[in-house]
Amino acid sequence: LFNGQKDAHMDYTMIPTVVFSHPPIGTIGLTEAEAIAEHGEDNVKVYTSSFASMYTAVTRHRQMTKMKLVCAGKDEKVIGLHGIGHGMDEILQGFAVAIKMGATKADFDACVAIHPTSAEEFVTM
Repeated sequence: LFNGQKDAHMDYTMIPTVVFSHPPIGTIGLTEAEAIAEHGEDNVKVYTSSFASMYTAVTRHRQMTKMKLVCAGKDEKVIGLHGIGHGMDEILQGFAVAIKMGATKADFDACVAIHPTSAEEFVTM
């Protein structure tokens, strides 16, 4: 089951969570308040974005997408990522891998954005 590793165990930190609602909600890691409580306000930087996704931008029922990156320390390690909007349930999985591996804001910034997608907001904040 664990590839022959007798001491293997599941790491329950940084578990991505989604709510399959309309619009979907996705989250991984610490909230802004939790990050400030754990790291101190001076060591936390928060990036946000709010926009109408292409999926609804040309309709009469524009639906806003909101995204937030929570970073900590001088290297701005990404310790939280949160969003609500079309596709967030699918977007979160790939970012969860990066965050679990210790990605920083600079790592996100170095990524070439796929355009036009909602996910590109996380790498262009």
